[in-house]
Amino acid sequence: MSDKTAKDVEQEVCDWWQSSIIDMKPGEIHYSGYAIEDLIGNISFPAMIWLMTRGDLPSPSQAKLLEAALVAAVDHGPQAPSIAIARMAATCGVGLNNAMASAVNVLGDVHGGAGEQAVALYRDIAQRIEAGTTIEQAVSDGLDHQIAEHGKHIPGFGHRFHPTDPRAPRLLGLVADAAKDGVVSGIFGQIAQEVEKTLEARKGKKIPMNIDGATAVIYAELGFDAPLARGLFCLSRSVGILAHAWEQTQQGGRNKGPIPRRMIWNYSGPEHRAVPGDKIDE
Repeated sequence: MSDKTAKDVEQEVCDWWQSSIIDMKPGEIHYSGYAIEDLIGNISFPAMIWLMTRGDLPSPSQAKLLEAALVAAVDHGPQAPSIAIARMAATCGVGLNNAMASAVNVLGDVHGGAGEQAVALYRDIAQRIEAGTTIEQAVSDGLDHQIAEHGKHIPGFGHRFHPTDPRAPRLLGLVADAAKDGVVSGIFGQIAQEVEKTLEARKGKKIPMNIDGATAVIYAELGFDAPLARGLFCLSRSVGILAHAWEQTQQGGRNKGPIPRRMIWNYSGPEHRAVPGDKIDE
């Protein structure tokens, strides 16, 4: 027979999952030690995101800067794959949660991952600066390393639609203001601007920072780990995904694909051909 007591079994069950995020008893809910009834009505949603991912509350200024990044990335229209997929899913007759899940599931390395990649790039450059390298040399070396490891695309810079992404300058301005007030160091804003300058010198034309590069500055300045930058983008973009899925649901439409029916795709396979007779007889 087992020597385990009822108390031992109860403790074993309690240890099945371990979390520092939430503590809960009948009638009580605490997040990282804070009672939910004290949080409700007293902190913003960005502050709650910070608490859940970081384990403590941000200052009001930190929460405001995080909020700015989240607001900036909510939507980019149906030309963005995630938004288009949400709308297409809605026309297939699925519910909002299915449409949202379909869209969020494509936020990967290519569409949705540039913010995470940009944070990693900025952090690499910052480490070079901390080791005593000038910012100019650190950026140049960091870009060379990025290209050698991941190819010529530099995450967070350039945009296929906007000559200048209107969101980036505004976010950088907020970072500069926060740096003046001592909320953040400002080093990642400087790094990002130096990357933009170096890319222009190398390419012979300006490769402006985009929304991913700008929000990455904020996430890096606020101390978020690079993988969380992608998660935060997913949270932000989910707002736009929800809005478009709901709008499409209200507009109606059935089974709308990615292109109008009159625009047929280009076929690149073999010429039309008959199945060999011996294959048919087998």
